[in-house]
Amino acid sequence: MEIAEGMAGDPEFCSMIDRLREEGDAGAENGEGALPAVFAEVVRTPDPEELHRLLTAPGQPLWAREIAAYRLGVTGDRRAFEALVLLLNHRDPERCVSAAHALRRLGDPRTARAAAALATNELRAAYALLPVRLLTDLRAPESAPALITVLERRLAAGDPHWRVGLACAEGLGALGDPSARGVLEAALPHPRLGRAAERSLTLLGGPDL
Repeated sequence: MEIAEGMAGDPEFCSMIDRLREEGDAGAENGEGALPAVFAEVVRTPDPEELHRLLTAPGQPLWAREIAAYRLGVTGDRRAFEALVLLLNHRDPERCVSAAHALRRLGDPRTARAAAALATNELRAAYALLPVRLLTDLRAPESAPALITVLERRLAAGDPHWRVGLACAEGLGALGDPSARGVLEAALPHPRLGRAAERSLTLLGGPDL
């Protein structure tokens, strides 16, 4: 399949296209129909206005919106922002990964605030992993406070979202914000999070653990 100029060298884009093509093949095997010709169009078109049309036109399938939003996002077109934020909190983690990559490339100043809102929404805690990782990468003013809030919640006994807590513990060490010391110390006894908290406290400096 022909790919738009500049996208063939983007491994995340190629991975996304392979994933969506496999979804289409699986749908065809189940009698749901193959991906239509517009799939090739959205992959190869060089026209950002056409991508925006595909992103916003009523009735477009999720895969078309995902490809269009990604392509606009990585080229810095902020019209993709809202769609990418929605994809960042999708139940499918692979869609979240692609959206996070595009949001990093987009460079929209609203990204950190949106990621923090997603990460701290307890009703969507199961889908907070990629927003947490994105906040760590962004190193924005919103990053450490959001990760501290989320990690505090993940310390509750029996909390099922320990992988999100682990990402917070690791991210706070990478951010190096001293305000994280208290929650990291509280995480030390946690059977799944303690070692990451210890490493992050070492990165923050201070007394030996």
